[in-house]
Amino acid sequence: MAATAAGAFRRTPIERSDQRVAWDRKDQAFFAAGACHILAWVCRDSYPNRSIEITAVRLPGQGQVFHTYAAWDGWAFDHSGWNPEPQLLAVNADFEGQPLTRLKITESLAEFCQKHHHRLPNQYWHDPRPRARDYIGRYIPPWA
Repeated sequence: MAATAAGAFRRTPIERSDQRVAWDRKDQAFFAAGACHILAWVCRDSYPNRSIEITAVRLPGQGQVFHTYAAWDGWAFDHSGWNPEPQLLAVNADFEGQPLTRLKITESLAEFCQKHHHRLPNQYWHDPRPRARDYIGRYIPPWA
């Protein structure tokens, strides 16, 4: 699947305020906006023998990240599956209409969620990790 900007799936006000409505979205929308960080951590944990990093992007001058993904050897995994990382970054920058700042995330999921005001797995309608594992399994990793 070609890289698609995460912003194309931004949550509506009702999706932001009601976790059940957010949960009921299609998988791609769910993992593009609202649970991208969960998908990234589960991707990394699914391949413990690979040096997968957690990466996020933000708009220049902003403290908060708006999209998180897994990165490995020039590739990125997010709601669009595996794509060359430069392509993923370009699609998102084009959608946002400005360049993006890429950040390597080194803290734990809990620390990341606290710092960037994201939800922990237990704060969703249901645990999103099994759903993320299923989603990851639909895509062939670049090393296969």
